[in-house]
Amino acid sequence: MLPWVYEFRWDLGHIIFLGVFYSVVILIAFTLVRALIRAIRDFKNHRVDHIMWQATFEDLPTPVRACRHELSGEVANRTCPNEFDCRECRTHELFLRKNPASPGGTTPRASGEEQLFGLSFPLDRYYDRGHTWVQPDKDGTVKVGLNDLGARLIGSVENVQLPVIGSRLEVHGTAWHVTRGGADTRILSPIEGTVVEVGGPGKGWYLKVRPEGMETAVRHLLRGAEIKPWLTRELERLQFALSADGVGMSLADGGVPVEDLPKSSPKTDWDAVWGEMFLEA
Repeated sequence: MLPWVYEFRWDLGHIIFLGVFYSVVILIAFTLVRALIRAIRDFKNHRVDHIMWQATFEDLPTPVRACRHELSGEVANRTCPNEFDCRECRTHELFLRKNPASPGGTTPRASGEEQLFGLSFPLDRYYDRGHTWVQPDKDGTVKVGLNDLGARLIGSVENVQLPVIGSRLEVHGTAWHVTRGGADTRILSPIEGTVVEVGGPGKGWYLKVRPEGMETAVRHLLRGAEIKPWLTRELERLQFALSADGVGMSLADGGVPVEDLPKSSPKTDWDAVWGEMFLEA
């Protein structure tokens, strides 16, 4: 059927077959080249983390992907369709127009601290579902750190891989890596911007970032009345994740996580627990 085959003869059937055959070959080659070009472009534009997060988000259990307006009680049941990014969500805008007092439209208080289930959540910060917080500074930068539950999940850090100053962070891309006892986890960035300073657990914060437009940069982060219902679900997820190794060993009386969870339960598969709680799996 092909020209190089012995006794091949040109006729109408062969011409039609070859036309279809080579059209398919050209189409496949074109598709592969276009995909390669897009992959190279995405890599150059630092979209690799964004693509990874999209894939990860789709694998998260449905309750974990709950819309913030479900958490605040404004709607009975809604799954977030935007990978927890409300910055361009039209539905989020409609909720805010309908209810300007919505928790998603309020700004954190200048000071104060709220105790939720024995955990400290300062009121001057925004909170991401990857267990990080964002605290605005007067100079237009923000500090980024682990919330109290996230800090207890990590405990005493053995090694931290922080980005270099000048690095560009994407929302829910990699902020930094933490290693302890052979377990490693990737902490997701709660905000988009440029790293201008690095800290660490000893400073109480890990990164100082300069975002582009504060109001837009923090629009997707939780605050106010959204925190308690979200944290309730997170503690339930943590108890379930630790149930195979005995919740009593890892949680203090009343179900409050102890200061150093890995230390209290060294036989736990912390790669798996961290992956689940820090939204890597």
